[in-house]
Amino acid sequence: MKTVLLTSFLAALVVAGQPVRAQEAVLNLYSARHYQTDEALYANFTKQTGIKINRIEAKEDELLERIRNEGAASPADIFITVDAARLAKADDLGLFAPVKSTVLEERIPAQLRSADWFAFSKRARVIIHNRDTVDAADVQNYADLAAPKLKGKVCSRSGSHPYNLSLMSALIAHGGEAKAEEWARGVVANFARPPRGGDTDQIKAVAAGECGVAVSNTYYLVRLLRSDKPEDKKVMEKIAIVWPDQKGAGAHINISGGGMLKTAPHKEAAVKFLEYLASDDAQRYFADGNNEWPVVPTVKTHNAALESLGKFKADALPIATLAKNAAAAQKVYDRAGWK
Repeated sequence: MKTVLLTSFLAALVVAGQPVRAQEAVLNLYSARHYQTDEALYANFTKQTGIKINRIEAKEDELLERIRNEGAASPADIFITVDAARLAKADDLGLFAPVKSTVLEERIPAQLRSADWFAFSKRARVIIHNRDTVDAADVQNYADLAAPKLKGKVCSRSGSHPYNLSLMSALIAHGGEAKAEEWARGVVANFARPPRGGDTDQIKAVAAGECGVAVSNTYYLVRLLRSDKPEDKKVMEKIAIVWPDQKGAGAHINISGGGMLKTAPHKEAAVKFLEYLASDDAQRYFADGNNEWPVVPTVKTHNAALESLGKFKADALPIATLAKNAAAAQKVYDRAGWK
C-alpha cells in the first residue's frame, strides 16, 4: 500500500483570552486510482480552494476494508475508484452518504450518477484484433467473440476482474442472464490461453499473434498511441480497433468515480471536491492526463491520440444498472468456467 501524507491537526488559538477554533482546510481522500497524472488534478484543487488533500492510495478492497474497520472514527472523507462494479461494492456496504448538489446534477448526466456516487470520467471497452489473422468484419459485435470461427483466437483477463464484470452486467441488462451465459460459454470455448494479465497484456498478446482478438479499455490503447517507445509503436501497427455494437446498443462504457462517505469529518470540503471533479479544469485533466473522456458533455479536450479514436455510438445504459448486476455477472462467469 502506498500511503501519501496523512498528517493533519486542529490548533487551538487564544486571542485576547477568547478561544478561537481554527477551521480545518483539509480533505482526507482514499483513492484506488493509481495514475501519476492525478497529482496535477489534486494540486490544482488545493491551489483553487486552499484545501489540503491528505491521500491514501491502495487497492479498492484494502481501502474498503480499512474504512469498515475504522468505523465511525474513520478520517476518510471521499472514496474514489475505477469501475462501476467497485463503486457498487462500496455502496452495498452502506459507506456512501447522499450528496445534494446543483452543480453535480447539472453537469453530470443522469445516467452517469446515482444518489450516492458520481462518475467523473469515462472509458469504452473496445474490440482489438490482429490485422493479419482476424478480419474486422468478423468482430463487429461483442457477440462475435463467441462465434465458432474464433476458436483458439480469444485472449482475456480474468472473469472476476471488475472491467469484465461490468461488461457482463451490461450484457445481462440488455439480454438477460441466460443469453449472457450462452455468450460467456462461447467465449470460453474460443480462448487461446487461460485468462491472465491486464488489458495491456491482452493488447500485446494480440499484436504478437498469441491470439487474434481481445477486448480492452480505450485508455490503455491511447497510452500506447502516445508512447515514444519503438516497441509500443510496433504493437499498435499490428492491431486494429473496432467499436462494437454500433448498429445495436453501442460500445460498453465504464467510468471512474467516487462519493462522500457517511462518516466524513469534513463534509463541506468533500462536496467541494466532488464539485471540483466536475469542473472544466478537472475534466480536462482526466482526458489529457489519463486518456479518459470527460463526463461533462460541454468540456473540450486537447488529447490528439484520444480524439484519433473517432466518434462512436456509446451504450446509454445507466451506470447504476451496471453496478446492480455485478453480483449476477460474477455468477454467470463462474458457471461458464471463465476463471
